[in-house]
Amino acid sequence: MHRIKKILKYSFSLLFLALVAFLLFNWESTVYGYRQAKGQFKIIWNTVQVEDVLADKNYPDSLKKQIRLIQEIKQFAVDSLGLNPSKNYTTFYDQQGKPILWVNTASEKFELKAKKWDFPILGEFSYKGHFEKEIADAELNQLKAEGYDTQQNEVSAWSTLGYLKDPILSSMLTRSPGRLAALIIHETTHGTLFVKNSLEFNENLADFIGDYGAIRFLEYKYGKNSKELRHYQFSKKYNDAYSKHLMFGVQKLDSLYQTFDKKQSNQTKEQLKYELISQIMNSADTLLNGSFEKKMISRKKWSTNDKNLPNNAYFIGYMTYQSKQNQFEDEFKNKFNSNFKAYLSFLKSKYPSL
Repeated sequence: MHRIKKILKYSFSLLFLALVAFLLFNWESTVYGYRQAKGQFKIIWNTVQVEDVLADKNYPDSLKKQIRLIQEIKQFAVDSLGLNPSKNYTTFYDQQGKPILWVNTASEKFELKAKKWDFPILGEFSYKGHFEKEIADAELNQLKAEGYDTQQNEVSAWSTLGYLKDPILSSMLTRSPGRLAALIIHETTHGTLFVKNSLEFNENLADFIGDYGAIRFLEYKYGKNSKELRHYQFSKKYNDAYSKHLMFGVQKLDSLYQTFDKKQSNQTKEQLKYELISQIMNSADTLLNGSFEKKMISRKKWSTNDKNLPNNAYFIGYMTYQSKQNQFEDEFKNKFNSNFKAYLSFLKSKYPSL
């Protein structure tokens, strides 16, 4: 017995030392993981069960209507699309009108190459989220100091891939039915299929399924001639055209960067780079013969001196989410005859998920 206790004590000591070594070797990831867990649990701790929200007279009917719509979308995603069921969106978190998550993206200045962050288990990501704005800003300033192009976005939804129970966020509830359906189905796709070290694949797939599922849901819920479906299809038509336009822009930028050499000053490179980017951004006004701008928004005109002119990090974001849309569309229609459940089964068998 004494010998067994000695062996166990020795084994636990080795495990403890191995754990300490791992944490020290991955100190930055450990601190980041702690902060993310802290942010997540702070939100989870302050959530309210959906059934309690629906029964509470203090919550407006408009909010309850959107919550019920999310429940319908989630059930549709499971029953009609074959996505995995989960306990997500069974709780509600009121953001009090404040953002709660900021995501940083970075790219090389004269190359469309994303900075990657490596996380244990999940693999490489070309963006990094923070629940504390000051930490997100400090990281962004550090990336700029290191010579990266950067971009920071507020995020209104994310997926923990089933590790935690993702809540409904109050900011989700301002979306139109189509955009809300696309969002919920996008995040549910992550919980169904998420491939390690394949961020572009994961985000492109979730966007593809989100769009496809949103259209299917709107047809089911409101009808094929409904205003909800027409509105979403028009927005999608423009967004697809805009994404395609930016992908052409990516090719132009890549060609420009290939011509750069060491003899050119960074000032000259910057001037050529931003002249091209301003042309790409301003020429988007011609998409769909300008019908999007006439009906919905008026895009600003960019100049090379505009401090807010998009940079490489902006284009990296579109590459992450939109560069493989045609691939999924072609495969789905031509190889699987638009049979979605068969296509999803194929993807799940081909790509090992976390």
